[in-house]
Amino acid sequence: MARRYDTNDATDRVTGLREAASAVRRGELVVLPTDTVYGIGADAFSSQAVADLLDAKGRGRNMPTPVLIGSPNTLHGLVTDFSEAAWELVDAFWPGALTLVAKHQPSLQWDLGDTRGTVAVRMPLHPVAIELLTEFGPMAVSSANLTGHPAPEDCDAAQDMLGDSVSVYLDGGPTPGNVPSSIVDVSRRVPVLLREGALSPEELRKVVPDLEVAN
Repeated sequence: MARRYDTNDATDRVTGLREAASAVRRGELVVLPTDTVYGIGADAFSSQAVADLLDAKGRGRNMPTPVLIGSPNTLHGLVTDFSEAAWELVDAFWPGALTLVAKHQPSLQWDLGDTRGTVAVRMPLHPVAIELLTEFGPMAVSSANLTGHPAPEDCDAAQDMLGDSVSVYLDGGPTPGNVPSSIVDVSRRVPVLLREGALSPEELRKVVPDLEVAN
C-alpha cells in the first residue's frame, strides 16, 4: 500500500522525506514534486529500481531516465569532459529548468537505459526535491505519468496513474507549471539545444553565444 505525505505540513514533511529516502534505499519508487511537474524517482545506481521505474511508466529503454541531483558539486563524480561552457550554464541556470546531457564517468556502475555513454542531469528548483536529493543522493527521475499521458501537475494525478507501483508519494501541492526543462547537449564541442522548454535559445545564448539548435 502506497503512503502519502503532505510536505506543506511540517511534521508530515519530516516523516515523508525520511520515509521516501528509506524507500529509495530499499530499491523502491517514490513520487516527488519538482519545479516543472511531478516526478517518479528511484536509486540511479540500482539497475533493478530503474527498470521498475520504466515498467511503472510503460516506457522503453530507448528513452533513458534523467538524473536529478541536489548540488552542482555532485557533477564531479558523475560526468567527464565537462566544458567551461557547461559550467557557465550550471552557474547561470541551476537550480532550475535546464537539463544538461554530458558524458558520464565510464567507471559508474549504473544502467539508465540506452544512453550511449551520456547522462541527462538536472538540479531542480524545488525545496522538497532538493531535500530528498541531499538526503539520498543522485536519483533517476522521470515525469510521474504513464507514457502517452500528460505529465502530472499535482500528486492526485500522479497517484491515479501510478497507484501502488510507487511506495511513497510526497505531496507538495500543485507544481508551478507543466513547461518542461530545456535540454542542452554539452557532450559535444559546441553546445546544442535538443529541446526548448522553460529556457529559450535567446536566454541560453546570453551565456553560451555559440549555442546551436537541433533540427
